[in-house]
Amino acid sequence: MDTTDPEIVFDADGVCHHCHDYDRAVADRLHTGAEGRRILEARVTKIRSDGQGRRYDCVIGVSGGVDSTYVAYQVKQLGLRPLAVHLDNGWDSEIAAANISTALKTLGIDLETLVIDWEEFKDVQIAFLRAGVPDCEIPSDHAIVSSVHQVAKQQRIRHTVWGYNTRTETHLPRAWSQGHYDWGYIKAIHRRYGSGRIRTFPHMTFASSLPGAFRHTHLNLLDSIDYVKAEAVSMLERELGWRNYGGKHHESIYTRWYQGWFLPTRFGYDKRKTHLSSLVCSGEMTRPQALAELEKPTYPVDLQQADTEYVIKKFGLTAAGFAAIMAGPKRSFADFPSYKTLREGAAFQTAQRVYRFAKYRLLKMGPATT
Repeated sequence: MDTTDPEIVFDADGVCHHCHDYDRAVADRLHTGAEGRRILEARVTKIRSDGQGRRYDCVIGVSGGVDSTYVAYQVKQLGLRPLAVHLDNGWDSEIAAANISTALKTLGIDLETLVIDWEEFKDVQIAFLRAGVPDCEIPSDHAIVSSVHQVAKQQRIRHTVWGYNTRTETHLPRAWSQGHYDWGYIKAIHRRYGSGRIRTFPHMTFASSLPGAFRHTHLNLLDSIDYVKAEAVSMLERELGWRNYGGKHHESIYTRWYQGWFLPTRFGYDKRKTHLSSLVCSGEMTRPQALAELEKPTYPVDLQQADTEYVIKKFGLTAAGFAAIMAGPKRSFADFPSYKTLREGAAFQTAQRVYRFAKYRLLKMGPATT
């Protein structure tokens, strides 16, 4: 990591705050070895118990990537009965689609695919490009998480299992991306820079964005096992016929283009720095190896050009229109209304204090008697 994160802070030894945050997060969230097995066994027992009499006992999201495919493999090894959910946002690569189909068929996992309304989604994605913010993948991330929660609620499944893992997914600068679960932020950008109405976009309301809002629990499975990404890749290739698609999150054509071309070109942000820094801290890569990777192109230059042309065409933009987007003013999350600003406002803070006081009084008084 370097000063392309404008908020980065280095200590006297030249170690940045992201690495210190990493150490704290690993100590707090990561449970491996005997402790991890004990915690995971208790969670799995609870999931099985709550799922008795139902066809499925948990929901998992799948993208065709390493982490989500490995989660699918592990939940079956644990004897769970998952329902897999995939959000088709129109940008899946052929390899990703094949990985999903082959892996789930081999594992015997049912799949529910939610196909997003392309015209709506396209309008939201273009609005983010026109807004001049760097976090243009937030619409996809938000819709994916919302879809998993939506299916869990519809199916009355009490547990969701996720492929997020602390060990390899930290070092995330706020200046580069924030507001993933903030529908208020997405709506604000779309109102200003979009052109249509949003009717079906999977999203979380203000209430569901609050901590503890969901009735179902979530399990970050990879934080409870000894997960080494390189070993996971080898196993998936051997056992499930999984195929590697290149860089992190490159299972999506848009994500590949956004991370590999748009962010570096428009803002000077190279997300490989965040991914590689996490791998260095986890011990899966040395710092010299990571620096050597950064000397290479983000992905093949000819494919970058082809992806750029494809994105422009798929969005229905003109060359002049796209050039205007690339040359426009740069903005950030803080420049738009959001649920975050609403939660931090005086009115909400006061309401929260009143609620906590009333709850305390009710608990202190105990149940009513006659």
